[in-house]
Amino acid sequence: MTNPLVMERDAAQSFLAAPRIGMLAVARRSGPPIASPIWYGYEPGGDVVFVIGRNSAKAKALRAAGVASLCAQDEQLPYAFVTVDGPVVVDDDTADEGLRTRIAIRYLGQELGPGYIESTKGSDNVVARLTPEHWRSNDYSRVPPP
Repeated sequence: MTNPLVMERDAAQSFLAAPRIGMLAVARRSGPPIASPIWYGYEPGGDVVFVIGRNSAKAKALRAAGVASLCAQDEQLPYAFVTVDGPVVVDDDTADEGLRTRIAIRYLGQELGPGYIESTKGSDNVVARLTPEHWRSNDYSRVPPP
């Protein structure tokens, strides 16, 4: 029996492509997993792309684990979420300013995004890519009426 709340793949990809804060979860070798909110970029059919500090705990955990989960949600009624799991690659090269700017504008808008990028210039950031292999979702707007 299929769950009526589960989104079709196209709907889940569109949901993930909208500008939502993602919650990234990754295991660590010792201690609890890291769960951290992130800004990300995603185009349907592609990888989830995000920028992190080169030597951050998140980057170290991602490199060691090689896999992660990302959950994006709508916190307004009717609630919905999409979670993707899959392999993660963390680049060695410094993050491209164009990508950083696109992601900042996606979340902060055209007015604030460039200022954020200017204020964080010189940060030692790298790009991480999560390839979605497993999808989970619920969309409570699909609850049948009583």
